[in-house]
Formats: sequence, C-alpha cells, structure tokens
Amino acid sequence: MKHFHFIRGFALALCLLFAAGCTQAENHAPEVSEAVENNMPEVGQPVENYEPDVEEADEEYTPDAGHSDEEYAPEVGQPGKDVVWVPTPQALVDSMLDMAKVTSSDYVIDLGSGDGRLVITAAKRGATALGIEYNPDLVELARRAAMKEGVGARATFKKADIFESDFSQATVITLFLLSSLNLQLRPTILDMKPGTRVVSNSFDMGEWEPDQTKTLEEPSAWHTAHLWIVPAKVDGTWKLDDGQISFVQTFQNVAGTMTIGGEIMELTGKLDGDRISFNAGGREYVGTVSGGTISGTYDGGSSWTATR
Repeated sequence: MKHFHFIRGFALALCLLFAAGCTQAENHAPEVSEAVENNMPEVGQPVENYEPDVEEADEEYTPDAGHSDEEYAPEVGQPGKDVVWVPTPQALVDSMLDMAKVTSSDYVIDLGSGDGRLVITAAKRGATALGIEYNPDLVELARRAAMKEGVGARATFKKADIFESDFSQATVITLFLLSSLNLQLRPTILDMKPGTRVVSNSFDMGEWEPDQTKTLEEPSAWHTAHLWIVPAKVDGTWKLDDGQISFVQTFQNVAGTMTIGGEIMELTGKLDGDRISFNAGGREYVGTVSGGTISGTYDGGSSWTATR
C-alpha cells in the first residue's frame, strides 16, 4: 500500500511538472508564431529570392522633405505666364548671336530665357549675360546648366516679369515672344541707348522693319531670326550754319528737307544706331548723333554740323 501511494504521488508530481511546462510553452508560442508569420514569403514568391522584412526596411530609402528623385524637365509646349515654352534650336541661337555680333564687351539680356541656352551660349563667347524668366523651375534649371558648363559667373538668371524688369543697361536684347508681346516691349526698347541690338526668334515688331533677317536651312519650324538696331532720335528741326534740316523719322528711316541759302532740298536716309546717312541735293551726308548734335561729312570730305 505504501508503494502504491508513493507511485501515485510520483505520477502526480510528473503531471504537475508537465502542466507547468505546457503553460510556459503556450505563453511563448505567440512570439514564435508572430516572428514566423512576419517573415513568411508571399504566395508565389520564390524562396531563394526572399529577403526578411527587417533587412528590406533597413535598406529602404526615405527622401528628405522637399527632395525629388527626378530633376525638373520642362515639356515643349508647357504653358507659361505669357507664352508656352518652346526651346530655340541651338543652330538658331548661334545665328542670333552672330547677327548681333556679340563679343566679350557685351551685356546680353534674354527676355524669357527658358532653359537658359541662349544666355549660356552668349557667356561662352565671353559676354556677360542675364536671363529673365518667370518660371522658377526654369530659372533653377538654367542656373544648374550654367554651372555645369562652367559659365556660372557670367551667365546669371533671375525670376521676374519681363514687363516689370529694367533691362535698359543691355547692349543686346534677345527674344522669343509673340509679335503682340514684342509690340508691348517696343516703346521701351526704342528708348534704349542707340546702337542696342535686338534679335528675335521668328516674331516681328510690327511696322518697325528689321535691319536684317536670316533664315537657316534647318528642318525646324523655328529657323528665322530678325535683327533691329535701336536708332537715335532725330525727328524734328536741326540748325545748320547756313540753314536747317527738318527730319521726319519713322523708326530707322528718315525723310524730310534740307534748306541751305534759301534752297529747299528733299532728303531720304537711314539711321544705324547713332550713325545717320542721307542724300540731299545730290550730296551724300554721313554723321554721328550725340545728344543734341550731329556732326559728320558730306561728299566724303567737307564737314557739317547740326544742332537742336
């Protein structure tokens, strides 16, 4: 009987130990289950390609606030403040700067500079150049391009409205705007220093005829450039030592009369910046306009001077 009680007690102790072990295993089981479940490959995912979530999370890239993985890339025809954006072909950019005879002594301002290619090309020729552009993304794109091309010091850009900007110090103005916009800018341009060169991609200035037009033999819709040279203002009456000149000016063209010793002679001529040339009474007159004075020669030798 004693042996029976001993065996029953021993069996009971084993049962208690087993029960305790089962309870401990059950308490630990959810952690194991969760770990396995979280790391199981998805259905159909090859086991050999499977990477644990922990490693994937460690390698995942999270961009900083404001960071973009893609650099801004403008699209041809995208809308802008005044016109859609269409880039000028590089061949025409070169031709426009050739027409304006841009050198290292020039200050070139591009009104509506887009991706900056004209400004950058002018800077590569040694000129100081500024691009005025309303789209801030294009401004930053152009700045990066200028730095990449090594002309960031000479080619600068600013975000601004061309109609509210002062570009009076430029020696060369470049444009790729509609004719209607050119006409809005025309009065301001005509008030610039005589001799300022203005070059436009394709679009004209209305009644102000270009001094030169060039069309490239390129398979592009944009292959024509127009050049204007801002003329001095001579309209009105000028006094001579023995008479007077009355100029009627229409942009770079002049007409009118010259009166010498009571003889009235009709004249026709042209302005090229501050230089004037005209024919009157069978004589060829050339001169330079400087403020209220014109001085020059006629018939290749004799001098003449006119004052306001």
